[in-house]
Amino acid sequence: MMRALVVEKDDDGTRASVQDVDEARLPEGTVTVAVSHSTVNYKDGLCLGPGGGLVRTYPHVPGIDFAGVVEASEDDRYVPGDAVVLTGWRVGETRWGGYAEKARVDADMLVPLPDGMTARQAMAVGTAGLTAMLAIQAIEDRGIREGPVLVTGAAGGVGSVAVALLAAMGHPVAAVTGRPEQEGYLRDLGASQMVARADLADTVKRPLEAETWGGCVDAVGGAMLARVLGQMRYGASVAAVGLAGGAALPATVIPFLLRGVALLGIDSVMQPFDARVRAWRRIADVLPMDRLEAMIVPATLDDLPRLGADILQGQVRGRVVVEVA
Repeated sequence: MMRALVVEKDDDGTRASVQDVDEARLPEGTVTVAVSHSTVNYKDGLCLGPGGGLVRTYPHVPGIDFAGVVEASEDDRYVPGDAVVLTGWRVGETRWGGYAEKARVDADMLVPLPDGMTARQAMAVGTAGLTAMLAIQAIEDRGIREGPVLVTGAAGGVGSVAVALLAAMGHPVAAVTGRPEQEGYLRDLGASQMVARADLADTVKRPLEAETWGGCVDAVGGAMLARVLGQMRYGASVAAVGLAGGAALPATVIPFLLRGVALLGIDSVMQPFDARVRAWRRIADVLPMDRLEAMIVPATLDDLPRLGADILQGQVRGRVVVEVA
């Protein structure tokens, strides 16, 4: 038997509770992992509550990220005792995920835990941190221009790690947040400039504004992304990682045509193995662990129903690390 956070659904809706579950109910896969840590992402909040169209079959064990140690393997790439990390591949959505003491997945879904990083630290990074690094690498590959790098939704999971990473790489960081009380937190992570969300909330009035930002990691989308596009420096890039502000983009093509601005879409779910390893190694090399520690909110399986509701309301700061076992 193993402890797991199980979501059940009936005519009255969904409910989540910690239960003892027979390991035989784990899905098919080539590697069984003894999970030590997981985390909480926006998708986890959906899967813990209303489902958001992500969960198709109940009862369900959410958790789109996990870290732990291989317990059994039918694949030569992993042997018992290997430390591994999983993010994405729709684990925790279409198949049981990391909110259990054990998980079973295909070997292709795993990456080795980077040298020098603990499972707890890996889950403080999680999907949010991996996405942040993929976004940063994308704007780096095209060239970060002179000026601050803007991070929208800066106090959230992706934003927090992006601020810390960019600052550690030597870039001045402008952090956008609608919560003024988070200024101390964001400056501790390395932000050198604060931008009030209200300053970027208006829809586009002019297709081009003053060239201000040398790059951008955008977790908001919607009207804010449209506004930011018109403020980018010539040849700069925006990496889009989220849509908290909406999926519609009320923008014009003028920034793309007259300033050569690029809008780069970032997906972390289906990233190939080599790209994942590159990003994880860079995170381990660059991210200051003291700044990572400052982001961590510790939790247990029992805390997850509350935290799932909180993250959907934008009430979770930084990175939740769930101690599973």
